Amino acid sequence: MALIELERRDDGVAVVTLTNGKVNALSQAVLAELRTIAESLTAEPPGAVVVTGGERIFAAGADISEFGGPEEAGPITAAFHDALDAVAAIPRFVIAAVSGYALGGGCELALACDYRIAGDRAVFGQPEILLGIIPGGGGTQRLARLVGPSRAKELCLTGRQVRAEEALRIGLADEVVAGDELHARALTLAAEVARGALVAQALTKQVIDAGLSTSLAGGLALERDAFVEVFHSDDSRIGVASFLEHGPGRAEFTGR
Repeated sequence: MALIELERRDDGVAVVTLTNGKVNALSQAVLAELRTIAESLTAEPPGAVVVTGGERIFAAGADISEFGGPEEAGPITAAFHDALDAVAAIPRFVIAAVSGYALGGGCELALACDYRIAGDRAVFGQPEILLGIIPGGGGTQRLARLVGPSRAKELCLTGRQVRAEEALRIGLADEVVAGDELHARALTLAAEVARGALVAQALTKQVIDAGLSTSLAGGLALERDAFVEVFHSDDSRIGVASFLEHGPGRAEFTGR
């Protein structure tokens, strides 16, 4: 049985579903498969991506049975960073549809996505401190950038779990919907984005992400370059012409 399922839908949406048993443990084998899938979605991008897991558990985190000492820790954190960096690098809007628990590496996977839609029973957390260790899949960095350093420290240092409504309030989740509406909402949003100007979307995501690692002046320089680059796309010509003729929101983009 596959550890992860990839479905490329007719509406341009790719759905990545974790299927590693009841708890969706992120073993090194799962992470290797996730990295391969993410790299394939970068090489041949769809219109948008939805990442999801089980109904009760999105992903429970690392496979603790693989833990040992420092010798084992190095390959484990490297596997997490390689896989989740590959997810973050997909040049399309990546939506995490989180049902149930997203803990440890599961929370870090959600953090590596661009947008998080939570079912009303979703629970997020970085409980590694309760094992006497720290997050090793990007949690200390992506969480702090999302919710701020003080809140990230509180969550990581206590291991406290956050339910959906609090996650929404602090910015860890972007939407909360009823559990039975979660996947429909994620797929609807993804399909809407997939119909858009994909070259401009990819450049926008690239500039926002890269700008977070540089100064304001550096980020603005990236934006200027990307603004010029996007005018080489077919969609820019289609969008401008459509606006001048029909007004905003009427363009039918080709994704090129």
